[in-house]
Amino acid sequence: MLNMRAPRIDTAFRDTPAASRLPRVRAVLFDRDGTLIVDRPGPRSASVEPMPGARDALSRLRELDVRVGVVSNQPAIADGTLDEDEMRATHRQIEMLLGEIDVWSVCPHARDAGCACRKPAPGLILDAARRLRVAPRECVVVGDIGSDVEAAQAAGARAVLVPTGVTRAEEIANAPVVARDLTQAVELIVWGAV
Repeated sequence: MLNMRAPRIDTAFRDTPAASRLPRVRAVLFDRDGTLIVDRPGPRSASVEPMPGARDALSRLRELDVRVGVVSNQPAIADGTLDEDEMRATHRQIEMLLGEIDVWSVCPHARDAGCACRKPAPGLILDAARRLRVAPRECVVVGDIGSDVEAAQAAGARAVLVPTGVTRAEEIANAPVVARDLTQAVELIVWGAV
């Protein structure tokens, strides 16, 4: 079992000086594999399984007029084990299960390509924010590994780590905010604790 520290959800937080300095959250950008859907090797369009609470978490944000996006590294495109049509089919399946996603921002490059978009670089977050017409500081990135948090911080966005079995202990220790699941991550965002 992971030793996860999670901030207390406190309704009084919104009245603190720190909360009043934070800009309103206008968009939440989710990592795809391991955050919104169960991370499985190989083609996913036929076997997409949402993470627990994913549909309700996204619905809660939409009810509050918060835009929802996905920022995802997909190196399988570069290595030829996934093509863009298969990726789009997976995205359609995700939207059938979780509802409409306002923006998809995907890095198709190999792990060693040195591109500006592959997380932990900020490119995906900056691209999604631009396409949503929001400032990066008005975005929160929710992911399951340290590169999601690092990309958010490099872009000037906020971050919430939702650990899974692949999350390393040092990633948990270094994350500014840790939530036990997507439901808690969204509640922390809604209450202004992020």
